[in-house]
Amino acid sequence: MTDEEQAPRFGISRRERIMDELRRIGAVRVADLARELGVAELTIRRDIGALADRGLLTRVHGGATLRSALDTAVVRGGPAASRFRIGMVVPSLSYYWPQVVIGARAAATELGAQLILRGASYAADDQRRQIASLVDAGTVHGLIVAPESLGPDGHALLQWLDALPLPVVLVERRAPSTLALSGLESVTTDHAFGGALAARHLFELGHRRVGILTSAPSPTSGRLRRGWDRAVDRLGLTATVDRDVSLDRLDAEERDAAVTALLAEVRGTGTTAMLIHADPQALLVQQHAVDSGWSLPDELSIVAYDDEVAESGTPPITALRPPKQHVGRRAVEVLLARLDEGRRRPVERVQVVPSLHVRASTAPYAE
Repeated sequence: MTDEEQAPRFGISRRERIMDELRRIGAVRVADLARELGVAELTIRRDIGALADRGLLTRVHGGATLRSALDTAVVRGGPAASRFRIGMVVPSLSYYWPQVVIGARAAATELGAQLILRGASYAADDQRRQIASLVDAGTVHGLIVAPESLGPDGHALLQWLDALPLPVVLVERRAPSTLALSGLESVTTDHAFGGALAARHLFELGHRRVGILTSAPSPTSGRLRRGWDRAVDRLGLTATVDRDVSLDRLDAEERDAAVTALLAEVRGTGTTAMLIHADPQALLVQQHAVDSGWSLPDELSIVAYDDEVAESGTPPITALRPPKQHVGRRAVEVLLARLDEGRRRPVERVQVVPSLHVRASTAPYAE
């Protein structure tokens, strides 16, 4: 094959790399891409221009971002309007959820849909209010939502969602089987598998006395614990410390007292390793231990769950990372498939697996 014949293939490969980077971090710089791909900056600018003409990204000074709702440029050769408008409501726009939104936005843009995003809180009544505003406006064809799913308020919210006259995909949430809600679809991370993966990692490092700390109100905690508990039992580990508390919601004095008591229990029970959900709690425990003179990871190995800021620990914290962008992408794909195929399509409930990223916070146990 001649160089001329190969050139279009190389161009496609470069543009795929550009889109991969955008999905991963949300924005790219021309200079960085040119250096990483070994081509001229002019070549990257042409690639970005071609992708912008297809409506896949928004050009900005010196680089590009994922296609913004504020980008009103007409897509060359593209349709005048999106096929579908998708409403998306998430409980936070600062932690965990931005990556889910980035994945959803990228998939919607590629598949010819418009994503309309609303942020809510973790309160069921606020979530219902935000969702209802989208439904009542009559401007969306389907919904992607992350509602409260626990307790009476959560169950009532799920039942209301199931009765809506438009398709709903839950993202990082599942409807309890006891509610028998046959219409709700979902895309979730298999957090139970993540718990088991953490236990297996610590077991293979030689740890036998292990503990867990989870965030009290988080829907993730229950499933994470189930996987952890089953794996600890199967592997013959001794479960020691077991706490469910939100350290970051306590005032400074209460937080210091809680972490001091936790570390005292770790020391007193001979615990050598812990799984901690989520990253902020893992960092608080790690920082307090270091300030108290602990040698980490020699005296305590730590595995965090979420991998949002775990790498910033001292030492960097081993973490399980849910595939957040992929979860957002799959939620859009499931919803658009439902809108395309209608009721004849079987209800789909997707689970994806988190990955373990080993860093310096875990080490082999040495007696």
